[in-house]
Amino acid sequence: MLHRHLPIRASLLLAALALGTPAWSADPVHKESVALTANKAAHSVTGKIKGYATAEYTLTGKAGQTLSVKLKTKQPSNYFNIRQTGQDEALFVGSSSGNTFQAKLPADGEYTVQVYLMRNAARRNAVASYTLEMGLRD
Repeated sequence: MLHRHLPIRASLLLAALALGTPAWSADPVHKESVALTANKAAHSVTGKIKGYATAEYTLTGKAGQTLSVKLKTKQPSNYFNIRQTGQDEALFVGSSSGNTFQAKLPADGEYTVQVYLMRNAARRNAVASYTLEMGLRD
């Protein structure tokens, strides 16, 4: 008599596993290469991110050049970080340093400016429209 209920229990167990298992999908990331020419007008990009989505703008610079980045947004939880390829630590963390960066680059190579929403806004699926201005000076 017990074996008669086994298919029902197995079906319920499979349904519970299927419905209870979170979908582990990568958050959308917009990637774009930006060609900056030293001593030229700043390059401006506009974009929009939502929730845990991010936008990554990769540029190439030389040691000693001054990189300037400014984020314009009306969303108070919208920031950017700057990372140098091959380095573990961020060169700049917007959530603790603000939405303006200007400093000399430590080495030749690629740098990525990542625009994101803080977790408090991301988990509410908030939207941020922004303009990012980037420039290089010798």
